Amino acid sequence: MRRVLSLLAVVIFFGAATGNGWAGTCVPVFPLEHGQALSWQGADDAYSVPLPDGRDVWIFGDTLYGPERYVKGNDPRMTHSSIGISTCDTAGQWHLKYYFKRDKAGRPTSFFVPREPSHWYWAMDGFVAKGSLWITLLCIKPASHPQMPAMNFETCGTDLARISNPEQAPDRWKISYFPLVADGVKAYPSASAVVHDGYAYIFALYESGSRPLLATRIPLNGLNDPHKHLEYLAADGTWQPGFLPEKAKIVMEKGTTELSIRYHPDEKMWIAVLAGPDFLSEKVVLRSAPNLTGPWTEGRVIYRIPEMLPGPQRDKNTFCYAGKEHPEFEHPGEVLFTYVCNTMDVPKLVKETNVYFPKVVTVPMPALK
Repeated sequence: MRRVLSLLAVVIFFGAATGNGWAGTCVPVFPLEHGQALSWQGADDAYSVPLPDGRDVWIFGDTLYGPERYVKGNDPRMTHSSIGISTCDTAGQWHLKYYFKRDKAGRPTSFFVPREPSHWYWAMDGFVAKGSLWITLLCIKPASHPQMPAMNFETCGTDLARISNPEQAPDRWKISYFPLVADGVKAYPSASAVVHDGYAYIFALYESGSRPLLATRIPLNGLNDPHKHLEYLAADGTWQPGFLPEKAKIVMEKGTTELSIRYHPDEKMWIAVLAGPDFLSEKVVLRSAPNLTGPWTEGRVIYRIPEMLPGPQRDKNTFCYAGKEHPEFEHPGEVLFTYVCNTMDVPKLVKETNVYFPKVVTVPMPALK
């Protein structure tokens, strides 16, 4: 089981993962495609959600598409979300198919679209409950004050998408939308989601102070009206109806907009993997906790991102983010995670095809006690 490799960090720059467990020598990849009108040219985000039938859903954020990468001024040709479905066959071969959605005119569009035309969704984490696939949707709008091109946005709430037929290919999905938290509270449940003990737990970054992580949950039997049944973990440790971030318990002192929180039965611990959390950090950090809501460790650095290390090779415009674990693809004794690098100099995306797609790293699981 490649135990020898747990002595070293194994970096697979075009890797991903299998589906619902490791299968033989399957080596996953996120290749850029070429030549077609809807060729997949890179994306960020890269949450993975195992489906009961053995496939994995990959949730991608802003997605470049076309015969090749294309940027006009500072506007790349892209949609705000795309989907991947991965499998691993009996011969141990990795398979990944990308899916785009088309509008009524046949033009490529985002998989998830809010009602407000000036807003868009970043599809985040997901979970399976009662036969449906649920995906957290972070509402995004143009920044109220102009920012640098790659950062010219701000958050505006969060919703949930329900896919009632996840057994079908994504281009046949039936999607319905449910409001969760409206704009204005500056903490929007979306960063990581997990089903545990009859609830869907969804974590939120509070855009205030040290930018801590807060916890919300929805009973699985209340997903038909998630806003009505939403609860938050209050400062006194009780679960309260609704969501009042200013009265919530800080679950992690420094959070991030996206991360993974997953249970490891072999370790009997919850593990969080994230990049940063400080912006422009080269660190990928692992935190652990005996319970889903903590107490969480401060964390230890399990990897330093090469693209962010100081030196003559460092591009000042490059920044890396979107660290998250995919435990369904790990060998025992390993941690497998993805991250994505982007550039503040948006036109560079055309020539710098070594950035802006998920990169996979495998490192040894550190001692947690």
